[in-house]
Amino acid sequence: MIEVVASMARGPVFLAGEVLECLITFTNPMSHLSTSASSEMLAWASAQIHCQFHASESRVALPAQGTKQDVQAESDTVLIPSRGERGQCVLDTPPKILFCDLRLDPGESKTYTYSEVVPSDGPPSFRGQAVKYVYKLTIGCQRVNSPIKLLRVPFRVLVLHGMPEPPFPQDEEVAPSNPFLEEEEGSRRDTRPLERALDMLMITTSRRCPYMFNITNVRGKVAKFCIFKTVYRLGEDVIGTFMFSEGDIPCLQYSVSLQSEEEVQELYQRRPGQAVSVTGHGRHVESCLHTASSHFSLPVPLNVTPGFTTDIVTLRWRLHFEFVTAREPVEAPVVLQNQSEVTIWTGAEHVDVDTFSWDLPIKVLPTNPTLASYVSQFTGTNSINI
Repeated sequence: MIEVVASMARGPVFLAGEVLECLITFTNPMSHLSTSASSEMLAWASAQIHCQFHASESRVALPAQGTKQDVQAESDTVLIPSRGERGQCVLDTPPKILFCDLRLDPGESKTYTYSEVVPSDGPPSFRGQAVKYVYKLTIGCQRVNSPIKLLRVPFRVLVLHGMPEPPFPQDEEVAPSNPFLEEEEGSRRDTRPLERALDMLMITTSRRCPYMFNITNVRGKVAKFCIFKTVYRLGEDVIGTFMFSEGDIPCLQYSVSLQSEEEVQELYQRRPGQAVSVTGHGRHVESCLHTASSHFSLPVPLNVTPGFTTDIVTLRWRLHFEFVTAREPVEAPVVLQNQSEVTIWTGAEHVDVDTFSWDLPIKVLPTNPTLASYVSQFTGTNSINI
């Protein structure tokens, strides 16, 4: 028996275009003192990345698949990383051979490093109501005259869409340099694209400019709403302020929900005019009668998927507001300055109300993958015995 352990040391979350590294260790666990101990052989092992796509049959109408079949697909000695997986393999990298003819004596182990760039032209990891995109690193191993064994390590991919180019890109010739750190600068060259992407992500989501909105219904102005930005990273707080003192219509209660909208492209909708799937990720509710101002704070979870678009589905983000307003003025309690006794104000037993809602689109972008790894459902490690 040979034990195979795969481990992504940096964590199970990566940005598209980033280099994924995985340490793969092959061990013969038998002690050399055991009477039954013997050397173990593996013919070969290889690894590759692939992305599986699965669609809900009740929501997505995919074109019929052709009848062409791979003549090798039925063979257990042919490496097919997606064998046994649900859905379709929509993206894969070329397989890389780790070794051929590996011999392990009792108690011996050998470790190999698999390194590959996560494809930048693929979709992000996503588990929605209509579609799912799941990334896995698959390691295939085979003994002589035996079927191939597959070890799969799932991981998460974040994709940066629509990021602006740096206004003043710094090439190596013009970038500030330290003459005492030439070697270190050279070793950092490969990480510069990732660092630049994260820098631009920070710049884009750090820009603040007050956006003011007048909240009105058919009877008049309810409040003024202020939000300082509409672009957020995963893990950030969405903060907004209501100024009810600037309104003419009494507001009894408001709620704010952070929601994502999953819309199947018209060409692939199961039914014409199919409804958009809405998922809530947090809600703030507050009673605000006779309140001059109020604010809310909704965190963007680290484990959700930023907005993206593919040929089949689009994911958007929004803030959904709901307001309950009074049809008639509601008098506020009056407290005299010289009043010594305690005054108890009792609200009206019956108030005629109106309700209305409003949606504010926002943009949600990825964050540093190291930060997202702390809350990932994946461990970045898996093992198998052959």
